[in-house]
Amino acid sequence: MKNYQYLTDGLLKSYTLGTLSPDNRREAVQLIATDPDLAPELEALEMEMEQYFMQQAIPPPPGVKNALQQRLVGADIQKWREAYEPQAQPPPQSEPIRSPYIDVEVSDTHLRVHKNWRTALILIFVLGKVFLAFGLYQYFKANSLEHEIERLKTTQQITPPTP
Repeated sequence: MKNYQYLTDGLLKSYTLGTLSPDNRREAVQLIATDPDLAPELEALEMEMEQYFMQQAIPPPPGVKNALQQRLVGADIQKWREAYEPQAQPPPQSEPIRSPYIDVEVSDTHLRVHKNWRTALILIFVLGKVFLAFGLYQYFKANSLEHEIERLKTTQQITPPTP
């Protein structure tokens, strides 16, 4: 019953992906070692995940291998070639390989704009400050006029009109 729970709860998948907690991982390792039915299920699950990930894989740009080889020390490349590619021969280049990637070259990291934009931005900044000062002036002037009107109304109410 507990083995069925491992399969249905996704714990076997979590074990395969390596996302189990250490306690659950120890329990899963022990269960896989003792139960002969779980080992084939685990292998099938691993193969299924590997096939899925291989189908979803995106190939790297063609120049990555050459760039990595240029960064490595020549001796390290030679050791790798001797160990993994004993009969390494370059593939025949009959036609150029069309890459699905677009090469973008950038000469610098600065943004270039026309020289008139600087003048326009300075003008906008100065005008903004002028309008701000004008708005504040009008606000305070209107506020003082309202106080003056209130003062005149109160003085007019206090003094009776003369006949």
